[in-house]
This record gives sequence, structure tokens and C-alpha cells, in this order.
Amino acid sequence: MELGGESGCWFLYFAYGSNLLRERLLLRNPSAALCALARLQDFKLEFGHHQGRTSSVWHGGTATIAQSPGDEVWGIVWKMNTCNLSSLDKQEGVEDGIYVPIEVNVHTEAGKVLTCRSYQMKDYVSAPPSPQYKKVICMGAKQNGLPTDYQEKLEAIETNNYAGPVPIMEEIEAAIKAEKINSA
Repeated sequence: MELGGESGCWFLYFAYGSNLLRERLLLRNPSAALCALARLQDFKLEFGHHQGRTSSVWHGGTATIAQSPGDEVWGIVWKMNTCNLSSLDKQEGVEDGIYVPIEVNVHTEAGKVLTCRSYQMKDYVSAPPSPQYKKVICMGAKQNGLPTDYQEKLEAIETNNYAGPVPIMEEIEAAIKAEKINSA
């Protein structure tokens, strides 16, 4: 997929956390289109609380990427309309200073290097994710066919065993259900 002259109205977004799951991303960004599977070299996936505060949305640590020579993070490159940039930033908590947008070069399976926007948590304390958040990441990894060994790594992540309500999880599950009905 050549992105050539369209870059004025589109940008590429590298998702490695809950936005791996199509239904999660589309809740707030309906025009996103899947572009490629890709890996980010020399980074690792971590989970944490921004300034030690638990995510009120997910009730546990949320995903971030940290530089780590020799490691890699797999994810999805979404092609998004620039008009969705502010809603994506809002979802990622940019205005609250939780995540900062960064530019990363990722490698697709076809060997292309794509320059993408991604997000990195600043000033965080390591903390395990909630089982619900981990489930969304694992569902997204499976949905998009990320490498099996990477999926197994995700499945092995320890959680905080939070068992209370996670309203966004209900929203995502409802979206998945609606999709099944519509495609039946």
C-alpha cells in the first residue's frame, strides 16, 4: 500500500496496546483502516501507572513502550484520517500528560519501514494490567495474526486480578456482538 501523496490527510499510527483490537479503536475512530502488521525494534512492552495512579478506565497498569536494545514489540499500523488525530490523542490522555506522541520507525512483514505516530507513557510506575485490559490486547493480537510466540508472551503477562466492573470492556464486547449480528 503506497501512501504517497495522501499524507496530507492521513497519518500512520502504530498500536501495541488495547488499540490492537479493531473494535476498541473503532469505538472512537471509525475511519481507521488496517495498513500492516509491524514490529518496533529495540523496544519492549511494559505496563504501568502514570505517576503511580491506577487507570480509572482499565483498573490496572496500561501499556507503554520502553527502549530496550535487542527486544521488539509487535503491533498494528493503522492508517488514520488526520481529523481523528485529536480524538486519538484524547483517548491516549495526551492533554492530561499521561502519554506523549512519539515518532517511531517500524518494520512490516514485507520488509518496508514505515514512520508512524505512537504513544509512550511518561513518568510511570511499573504495575500489572487488569485481566480485562490484558484480554483486549490478547484478543487484538489474535485478531490480527501477530506472531504466535509474541501472542504467547502476551498470554503469559501477570495481571492484578481485578474483578470489578470495567464499563469500556462492556462497550467493546457489545461492539463485537453487534458486528457478528451484522455480518451473519
